[in-house]
Amino acid sequence: MRGWFREAAGGLPRQFWFLWVGILINRLGSFVVIFLAIYLTSERHFSQSQAGLVIGLYGVGGAIGTTIGGVLADRWGRRPTMLTAQFGAAALMLTLGFAYDYWQILAVTFLLGVVTEAVRPAFSAMMVDVVPDRDRVRAFSLNYWAINLGFALSAVGAGLAAKADYLLLFVVDAGSTVITALIGLVFLAETKPKTAAPHAARRQPGLGMALRDRTYVLYLIISLGAVIVMMQHLSTLPIAMAADGLSAATYGWVIAVNGVLIVLGQLFVPRLIEGFDRSRVLALAALIIGIGFGLVAFADAAWFFALTVVIWTLGEMLQSPSNAATVAALSPAPLRGRYQGLNSLNWSAGTALAPVAGGFTQEHLGDAALWLGCFGICVLVAVGYLVTGPRRERRIEQLLATPSAPAVAPAAPDALPPMVAEPVADDARAAG
Repeated sequence: MRGWFREAAGGLPRQFWFLWVGILINRLGSFVVIFLAIYLTSERHFSQSQAGLVIGLYGVGGAIGTTIGGVLADRWGRRPTMLTAQFGAAALMLTLGFAYDYWQILAVTFLLGVVTEAVRPAFSAMMVDVVPDRDRVRAFSLNYWAINLGFALSAVGAGLAAKADYLLLFVVDAGSTVITALIGLVFLAETKPKTAAPHAARRQPGLGMALRDRTYVLYLIISLGAVIVMMQHLSTLPIAMAADGLSAATYGWVIAVNGVLIVLGQLFVPRLIEGFDRSRVLALAALIIGIGFGLVAFADAAWFFALTVVIWTLGEMLQSPSNAATVAALSPAPLRGRYQGLNSLNWSAGTALAPVAGGFTQEHLGDAALWLGCFGICVLVAVGYLVTGPRRERRIEQLLATPSAPAVAPAAPDALPPMVAEPVADDARAAG
């Protein structure tokens, strides 16, 4: 057991563990997103379409936030971007709890999406900065483990808090975000790589360089299908369970199965998938996710819904660290913030599209069409991963073999983005 623990968690830099603790605390209090659909339909008595629009608007705001956050992480720095967004998110979370009119909820939710999602590219870029390539699958697995430990506990806690007072959800969520920001303020050092010369940063390519990377953009487009399916667990799944007469507390326990499974098994995943082609792992994960969500079409009791959660969680456990490591491997060092921002943008787009498309399908075509459609999408995603896999591996090999250059020059649309010199930041070295 000691040997397994050393393999799973040993040798990672100190700064990574500060990030890990911060994300765990933040997720322990992430009550609102889990229960937002139920809050809007049950407590505020909005329609399914109105609730879907609110959650979708959060995704639109998140798309803007991740784009801004990725650019700021590269130009302003990882640490100031994270702190500004986290303190802003806490304030807006409390504001949302007191918002009453529908237009107020729409506006505040949009702004909350902007600031909350702006944290993600800075956080991911900082993690890639401090963790060497050989340890990133382990690091992302540990991070995902912390996210889901917090998610499992918060799902149960949020269900109990909702019974007492829905406002408590917003207060606890805001408080956990403030604590996470304070950990960053006190313990995290800036890790943004230093450029070779003072003028190099001014000549560094912008977001357009990442958008012209066709290999990376194609990977994101394929992954978007899986994101849209997975995000149904926060929008249409609770509505489907409520339609079958199941309470908000029951949904909390059922969805907590997702976090419990990941907590129990996620740290074994790196050893399980070691040595396997990452495209095949991603394809298998997509198929398992599709089977899990497809079976929801036949679920009519809490135990059956819990079984579907078990199945798609197994796919998610394979997908998450493999996806994160793939994105990191495809990201040139000077553009890590932007590449991570585009990856977060992909998730934000899925967050925006999932409740709108899912809610429309559920309301007008029925549950069977929604869940069987989710299975079909995942089959297409799996095929896409397999077909485009060799191209991604060639790009990763090219990035690893390309030496650093002192300046940035124009690139062909699908050429490897050129590199600037990347001496390790002093703060990052000290933290490690």
